[in-house]
Amino acid sequence: MVGKIIKQISNDYTVKVDDKLYICKARGKFRNMHITPLVGDNVKIDEENNYILEILDRKNELDRPSVSNIDQVVIVTSVKIPDFSSNLLDKLLTIIEFNNIKPVICFTKLDLLNEEEIKHIKEIMNYYKQIGYEVYSNTDSNLKDIFKDKITVFAGQSGAGKSSLLNRLDNTLNLEIGEVSIALGRGRHTTRHTELIEVLGGLIADTPGFSSIDFRGMKKSDIRDNFIEFNEYRDICEYKDCMHINELKCMVKDKVNDNTILKSRYENYLKFVEKGEL
Repeated sequence: MVGKIIKQISNDYTVKVDDKLYICKARGKFRNMHITPLVGDNVKIDEENNYILEILDRKNELDRPSVSNIDQVVIVTSVKIPDFSSNLLDKLLTIIEFNNIKPVICFTKLDLLNEEEIKHIKEIMNYYKQIGYEVYSNTDSNLKDIFKDKITVFAGQSGAGKSSLLNRLDNTLNLEIGEVSIALGRGRHTTRHTELIEVLGGLIADTPGFSSIDFRGMKKSDIRDNFIEFNEYRDICEYKDCMHINELKCMVKDKVNDNTILKSRYENYLKFVEKGEL
């Protein structure tokens, strides 16, 4: 039988097959092969003896939280209290792209901005839309539609409004608001397990959120290649492997100078590559 791991506590894996749940152990061969089953894995099980027999190929995986086969990460981006951080947003976008996962950006707390601040943030939102990202505000009614049939992980700094957003999307969750994780009604996490919860026709990872925000395993060229708008101009640069920093006749730098590429994006790129944030 083939099912999906939706929960792990210690060495017990809850596997959902159709509408039935099986609590399974992993076969010893996985340990010998240095493979650990993850929440999100599609697996073959021995339903009589409750063993995981085989882990099917993964399309991606994350370390923190330990989840596989993720369809999207929703980056919850506060614009006020805490203030908007282009550095954090661009760092998350780059890492999520590198891990072959679709990022979705959701801006929160726009109601706290004055007229001039709203104009500035909307220009930023429009830029990210223009380069190809799905961008929402937390009050967009069609935001509910993105979760169906998908595995979703949330990202964002504390206080960005992850719990408030989920309450708005599904008022049956009754999440605490404040300095808490998005533990889907369970308050602060006291265990280290990960679980997939059915919400809005899809599965949302019940974790404190995506916390692996370093560039581990990425080369400088990987950072460059995952600033997605840069790729449009790479073949026009003088050098094939242009890093868009010190090279002459660099089209990316030209596009920054004429404001086609958002200046804050380019400045963050320089910080990530030049300051050793790897």
